[in-house]
Amino acid sequence: MNLSIIIPLYNEEESLPELHEWIRRVVKENNLSYEIIFVDDGSSDNSWKVIEGIAGKDPNVKGIKFRRNYGKSAALNSGFDLAVGEVVITMDADLQDSPDEIPELYKMVHEEGYELVSGWKKKRHDPLGKKIPSRLFNLTTRRMSGIKLHDFNCGLKAYKNEVVKNIEVYGEMHRYIPVIAKWEGYKNIGEKIVKHRARKYGVTKFGMSRFIKGYLDLLTINFVSKFGKRPMHLFGTLGSLIFFLGFVIAAYLAYAKFFLEEYRMTERPLFYFGLLAMIIGTQLFVAGFLAEMISRTGSERNQYSVEKMIDKPKE
Repeated sequence: MNLSIIIPLYNEEESLPELHEWIRRVVKENNLSYEIIFVDDGSSDNSWKVIEGIAGKDPNVKGIKFRRNYGKSAALNSGFDLAVGEVVITMDADLQDSPDEIPELYKMVHEEGYELVSGWKKKRHDPLGKKIPSRLFNLTTRRMSGIKLHDFNCGLKAYKNEVVKNIEVYGEMHRYIPVIAKWEGYKNIGEKIVKHRARKYGVTKFGMSRFIKGYLDLLTINFVSKFGKRPMHLFGTLGSLIFFLGFVIAAYLAYAKFFLEEYRMTERPLFYFGLLAMIIGTQLFVAGFLAEMISRTGSERNQYSVEKMIDKPKE
């Protein structure tokens, strides 16, 4: 199968029939075999009934319905598990992503060798209050990850099937999929300028809180990717440095007391800084040691992303 098209949605009953017909027309015009996977993220309207109706007419349509709203990351992760197409494309259900982009995205992955292609909504039909935070968010992510993309949060993306099977998306991390993919070893990441359409039905489902959660998740991804399997490298190093600083302060105060002048060490503010530094350093070191023990006994301690393998049978 050429394509798996994953569409997460929440309360989008008006747009689904039009979106389905548009996708079907585009893939048929380009002679692409396909499946469409609608993931209903706990909608409270008639979205699931609409999906059932579409699936009854089109055997290439699959559907997943959550009991409650878990978020876009959970919807995408469930769709990734189900996808069987050679190229996996994700897009939003609100008709702001154009299905006309599908053939070119498929070509970039299938023929040009990209492992992931992210859309760039260069001209956005969004209010200024949404554009400015988005630009700041993309700038920060670009600096921290080293990936030269302009629009990390664009819902329109294309992947090799192998990529979506080797990454896990949760929390608010759907906007960091290129970052997650890079740290799993997929470095051939491209970008394509895509058309962004004004919303035709309903209202946006995302508020300003997503930017706060997004930055926290970016810090989480940075930490997990760099120190998830070796936490002692971070906590142990910090703990040792802070403890050493506290020890130097205590040693200086002891030397000054016995060789330079008589005074009570507890009367010096520096004494409390040194004591605090040694306590914090010890706590960080112990935290790193415990985290290291937990990571070494975890079920995923030796799970790695394997690109190729030659396994010759024994003679």
